[in-house]
Amino acid sequence: MEEPDKWARLLAAANRGDTVSYAAFLRAAAPVVRGIVRAKAGGLDPHSREDIVQNVMLAIHLKRHTWNEDRPLRPWLYAIARHKIIDALRRHGSETSLPIDDMAENIPADADPDPFEATDVERTIARLDMRSAGILRAIAFEGISLAGIAPRLGITEGAARVALHRALRKLAALRAGDRE
Repeated sequence: MEEPDKWARLLAAANRGDTVSYAAFLRAAAPVVRGIVRAKAGGLDPHSREDIVQNVMLAIHLKRHTWNEDRPLRPWLYAIARHKIIDALRRHGSETSLPIDDMAENIPADADPDPFEATDVERTIARLDMRSAGILRAIAFEGISLAGIAPRLGITEGAARVALHRALRKLAALRAGDRE
């Protein structure tokens, strides 16, 4: 089975509540996301590129329900990565253009946004401890990088990255519990 097909199977199972499949999907997708970021934002320092990778992974986590299982997974994943890379390059003051040829297939237009999504996400984040919730809000809603969060918390950027991963694990556990 070709890797993207395996990823699609894993993400489909994850969207139905299979946390083991979700962890496997994230482990498989992270190196690919890192490669995309390195190729498209190679001019940035390694810490900035890793921040982009983390933002892409967070966006995948928060938007995984938007992927239509009837559509290919790779264009959806690449579109998320592309948007996060462009956002990061804009913040760094760089101009960029990514050729449309980089996209494997046509990317469908997003469906109308769910008017309850933001409320549901905020309600779930509010159930986390203050530090975890603050980190997730800063990254997801305010667009602040890990380098910007670390001074707020009085910790190093590496410690902020670890705290983000822990917050995401807690969030995933809450969501998995809600589905049961």
